[in-house]
Amino acid sequence: MQLFYNPTINETTESFSFDKEESKHIIKVLRKKDTDILFVTNGLGLLFKTEITLASDNKCTVQILSVEKIEPSKFQLHLAVAPTKMNDRYEWFLEKATEIGIHEITPIICDRSERKVINKERFEKILLTAMKQSNVLFLPKLNEAVTFKEFIKQKNDGLQLIAHCEETDKKSLKSILKPNENVTILIGPEGDFSEKEIALAVENKFLPVSLGNTRLRTETAAIVACHSVVFVNE
Repeated sequence: MQLFYNPTINETTESFSFDKEESKHIIKVLRKKDTDILFVTNGLGLLFKTEITLASDNKCTVQILSVEKIEPSKFQLHLAVAPTKMNDRYEWFLEKATEIGIHEITPIICDRSERKVINKERFEKILLTAMKQSNVLFLPKLNEAVTFKEFIKQKNDGLQLIAHCEETDKKSLKSILKPNENVTILIGPEGDFSEKEIALAVENKFLPVSLGNTRLRTETAAIVACHSVVFVNE
């Protein structure tokens, strides 16, 4: 199934047109024509089966034939991950986490962060492309980048965890995960969280966890955490 995206449609929509860029891709690149079937999602768990009624590369119009609603998962996974020095590593994380089934992402700027500015628009495009390519019907939410201290002050439902490499008392991630439980996990930058940040997280009810016996890159740690939570909920 090839999946397309339109954020404006809902269960009451009867027909709609793709924008010029998407229309050109559908008609010129994919060579779709009148009466061809397209599957579309709004990124909110709805799958629309549509039929092309106007195969124009300026304004491809479709009629909705049926709608299927996918129920959201019984857990929510929120990863707060420090931007990596090399952008392509963070982009890889965004892509793979979307494929695995993440729900929400917040870039956090930490004491040892080497990169403190992100391109949110580019990151959102990567999430959207990954959603369509993997036939996921829920588009992950990408928040604005915030400082570590700002994030710690926010209220997060469910289990709150911080993964770090310091030789302190930590539990293994797999030992404390339970099905159908909301989880927020903090993943630090190259160089890890500072001792001050770890202490602040613990003060704010974040539990220190280990992701294994080896030292992982930021993006690898984020994927390990993401897969672990999703795996427990399968």
